[in-house]
Amino acid sequence: MPIDPSATLPPDTPLSKLPNFDPAKVPVLGVDAHLPAVSAARMAPDALRWRFAHPPAWQPEVQAERRFTDRQPAVAAVLVPIVMREQPTVLLTERTAHLTTHQGQVAFPGGKRDDTDLDAADTALREAEEEIGLDRAITEVIGTMPTYTTGTMFIITPVVALVSPDYHLTLNDYEVADAFEVPLAFLMNPAHHRRHALEFSGARREWFSMPYADPRKERFIWGATAAMLRNFYRFLAA
Repeated sequence: MPIDPSATLPPDTPLSKLPNFDPAKVPVLGVDAHLPAVSAARMAPDALRWRFAHPPAWQPEVQAERRFTDRQPAVAAVLVPIVMREQPTVLLTERTAHLTTHQGQVAFPGGKRDDTDLDAADTALREAEEEIGLDRAITEVIGTMPTYTTGTMFIITPVVALVSPDYHLTLNDYEVADAFEVPLAFLMNPAHHRRHALEFSGARREWFSMPYADPRKERFIWGATAAMLRNFYRFLAA
């Protein structure tokens, strides 16, 4: 175990603030290999456009984390950029290690809504431009997913968009350490969805992870990012 489960800690302590906590070392409780993978046909650009234009009856599987702050809720949005390669991929970022929250974690580009933003899509596109230099001119927003509320009380709208594969990025070195792609087929296959749980101070935390090894390193996708990807799987599989 990465921490002592008998440690005396407030039950609403953020996971990232637990001493010696490493989500990659928390035992895997199960893998959802029994669930069907999303077919390649449903992940094609035209099929994705059609799915958002004609959404099925479905419910998100995970919608909120355990609250651990008294701060007022803040509206935010992230971009879920699907790169339109022959085999579609999802463009993700790795946060820098010096940030005060979620250091080094894999994330979608995104952030808090500004007063000048028109809507969630405008927030997500602006943040993607600021964080990784993704040009909104080569980005086609095709829809949004239900909100996901983090333990820090950010109410996040995932904005799904198709991105031209000839994009060029300029990373904001303060916020983003790296940007990389993961095959959409990998993320939409529950055989790669791992379940974790940790109990401490009478509280139980549960989360998904989707570890992916690319040619450079293993990317440990977990927490809010994995939860929103899990909801995207449920949406496409419905």
